[in-house]
Amino acid sequence: MKTSITLCALAALQHISATPFSKRQDFSTIQYPPGTGANLHEYPPGTGANLHEYPPGTGENPPNCPPANPIIPFTSTFHVLATPDQVVNGTTNPVFTGGLPGAQATYDFGINADLDLICYNIRLSGFRGEYQSPAKTATHVHEAAKGKNGPPRLAFPNPMGDGDVRVSVGCMQGPFTTGLIQNGQDTGTGFRVRQIQDNPSGFFADLHSSLAVPGAVRGQFPG
Repeated sequence: MKTSITLCALAALQHISATPFSKRQDFSTIQYPPGTGANLHEYPPGTGANLHEYPPGTGENPPNCPPANPIIPFTSTFHVLATPDQVVNGTTNPVFTGGLPGAQATYDFGINADLDLICYNIRLSGFRGEYQSPAKTATHVHEAAKGKNGPPRLAFPNPMGDGDVRVSVGCMQGPFTTGLIQNGQDTGTGFRVRQIQDNPSGFFADLHSSLAVPGAVRGQFPG
């Protein structure tokens, strides 16, 4: 089922629960503090890793969010629950090793395959240690089936927050980069979000900690 969301309301997702995009209603009436939004069309493609460091003036500037601003239709939506017990270690013969006890994350994704756009609402709890990954962030979507390991294709801003619950919300549009080089090129090179839509069970979301480098939590996309 197609769902939609206005660009100007995306930042308001930080103030609502992480329910699937398909169940959300109109966010245009939600009030949020100046500076917490992201005028997505102002961000060059591939800079999603820095969305939590909003430049001054972004988000609260009405001229950048006219009432006639286009609505993004999601061609698919996904809800992923990531838990420690799903983490595997090793590539040739991976085994379930478990991640960071007590940690859990939910990933809500809205995909527009035609625009090569993915919107995300990531909520993390029970995290300990520091974010650690050879990629440019420690929060990823990898390409691999359940129980297998594979390269990261998307790197999202790490969840931020002062309390037990940390949040990362925004959108990214291709071309994508992860900052991890394999076989001479970035593992995000050539990746399109349509690949998730076409084969969701072939991808998983995870997050890495210095206390659980193979993964603090992991969750497979529902098939």
